[in-house]
Amino acid sequence: MSNLFSQILILDHFTTRLLSSCCKMSDLMSEGITIVEDLHKNREPVPEMKAIYFMRPTAMCIDAFINDFKPKPKYKAAYVFFTDFCPDDLFDKMKKSCAKHIKVCKEINISFLPLEAQVFSCDNAEAFKSIYTPNSQDRDQTLETIADQIVTLCATLDEYPGVRFKKYSQPKLAELVDNKLARHYELDDNSKKKGKTQAQLLIVDRALDPVSPILHELTYQAMAFDLIPIKDNAYEYDDGSKKEALLTEEDELWVKLRHMHIAEVAGQIPKLVKEISASRGLSQLMKKMPAFRKQVTQKTVHISLAEDLMSHYQKNVEKLCKAEQDLAVGADAEGQKVKDPMRTLLPVLLHPHDTTDKIRAVLLYIFSLNGTTAENLNKLIQHVKIEDERGYILNWEHLGVPILSTVSPRIDRSDEETYKVSRWTPIIKDVMEDAVENKLEVKDWPYQSECPSAWNGSRAVSARQKHKGSSPDDLRSGSRLILFVLGGVTYSEMRCAYEVTHANKSCEVIIGKSPYRCEPEKMLKMLFFYYCVKRSFIKYLKLKHYIVVCIMIKDLRNTQ
Repeated sequence: MSNLFSQILILDHFTTRLLSSCCKMSDLMSEGITIVEDLHKNREPVPEMKAIYFMRPTAMCIDAFINDFKPKPKYKAAYVFFTDFCPDDLFDKMKKSCAKHIKVCKEINISFLPLEAQVFSCDNAEAFKSIYTPNSQDRDQTLETIADQIVTLCATLDEYPGVRFKKYSQPKLAELVDNKLARHYELDDNSKKKGKTQAQLLIVDRALDPVSPILHELTYQAMAFDLIPIKDNAYEYDDGSKKEALLTEEDELWVKLRHMHIAEVAGQIPKLVKEISASRGLSQLMKKMPAFRKQVTQKTVHISLAEDLMSHYQKNVEKLCKAEQDLAVGADAEGQKVKDPMRTLLPVLLHPHDTTDKIRAVLLYIFSLNGTTAENLNKLIQHVKIEDERGYILNWEHLGVPILSTVSPRIDRSDEETYKVSRWTPIIKDVMEDAVENKLEVKDWPYQSECPSAWNGSRAVSARQKHKGSSPDDLRSGSRLILFVLGGVTYSEMRCAYEVTHANKSCEVIIGKSPYRCEPEKMLKMLFFYYCVKRSFIKYLKLKHYIVVCIMIKDLRNTQ
C-alpha cells in the first residue's frame, strides 16, 4: 500500500470492541490503515500523517481529541466519526478548540455491538447497577443512552418499528425509544417523512423470566459458557500443549453445533475423531493447505470442548438437572404435577453440591412457588450456609421479581419432543411466538406507538414446532421482530431467536440486551455485588460496520 493512503486509526474502548467484532487488522491494512491507536493513551506525534478518529460522542472522548491538537497538533489533519449523535455543547467545544484541523466530521448510527447473526448488545458495563440499584442517581441517563443505542440499531437495519413493552416493566425506556425514533426519522434523504416499516420492537426486562438465567441449560453454547471458564469467547484446551481457540462465528463448526443439545453434540464426536484420524494419511501438500488445517483445528477444539462438558455433566450436573427441570416446569418428565416442591429440592440440599448450585436450586424452588414465607426462606438460607450472603437470593426483588405474585399462563409444550433433562422453555420464546402470530394481549403488552398493518397475523406461520436447522446464511425477507431485554439475555433466549426465525419464514427475530449475557454464576455475583457490597445479527450488520470503516477512509481520500 502506498504511503499516500497510509493512515492512523484512533479508537476509544467501545469502538475498539465494535471493530473487533466485525473486521480484522488485515482488513484495515488492506484499506490503508497502518497504525491503530488507543484514544486514551499517550501517543507519539506523527505530524506528517492524517488521523481517523472513530469514537463515542462523550465528554471524555472530546477532551482526549482536543488534547491531541492543543497546544501543538499531533497529526496533519483529523477525520472525525462519531458512533451516534454528538450533543451540541460537546460539538461546539470541539469546534472552538480545533476546527481548523478537522477535515471531516460525521455521525454514524452504530453505537451497538453485533454479537451474533441475530444478537446485539448495548454495551454498558455499569447499566445493570445504574438501573436496578435502589435510589440510583443515574438511572434516567442510562436509559437515555440505551434508547439512543437501540435507535442506532433500527437505523442500521433501516427499520422504523412500532414499539410495545411489557406492562409494569419499562414504559420509560419504551417512551424514550419511540420519541427518539420519531425524531431520527422525521426527515429522510428525500425530505419526506419516513413511515413505519414492517417491524415490531418489544421491550422487556429480566423480571419476565427469572428462571432461564438460573437453570443448567444443556445446549452446547449455553453449557460451555456456564461450566467452562471462557473469557472474551476464548476457550483454552490441551492438544499436546496449551492452546486457545475463539468461539465466534468465524468458526463454522461452532455455528453448526452451538444450539444443539449436548447429547446430539456428543453423538458427533466419533465422526469428528474418525475424520481427524483419516486426515493423517493425506499427503503433506494437502495438510499444508490453510483451509484444511483450519478444519482440522476446529474439529480438535470441539472434540476437546465437548469432552470437557460431558465430564462436567456426568460428574455433577446430571444429578441437578432432573430436580431443576421439575421445579422449573412444575411437573416431572412423565407430566405428573410436582405437588411438593420441597421434596424435589431436599435431595439437592443434602447432596455435597457446590454452594452456587444449591443457591440456584433454592431460587428455582422459590420461583416455582411464586415466593415463599420469611420463615421458610430463613431455613433455606441457613441450610445452604449463606447467612451473610443472603443477598444472592433476596436481591432478585430489585429486578422486579416479586416475593409473591400470581401465576402467569404458559404455552402448553407437553407434546413437544424434548430431552427429560431439558424440558424448560424460556418465556421469551412464548413472547416471540405470540408476537409473530399477533397474539400478545394489549392489556399486557401496551402499544407505545402503532405497529404496521403487516402484524395482523394473516401471514403468520406457526412457530410452535420442533426447531429444524438451516443455513446461518439463509437470508429472509418480510417483517422483523426486535426484542430488547433490559438486564441481559441468556444463551437459551438467544437460541430461541434463531429457532423462531427458522420456524417462521415470514419474520426474522433479532434479540438484544444490556448489559450482559446472563451466565448463571455471573448473574448471581452481579446481584450480590451491586446490592450487598454497595448496599444500595447480525452478519450483515457486521458487514455494514466494516463498510462504514471503508466509507470513513474513502472520505479521507476524497479530501486529499
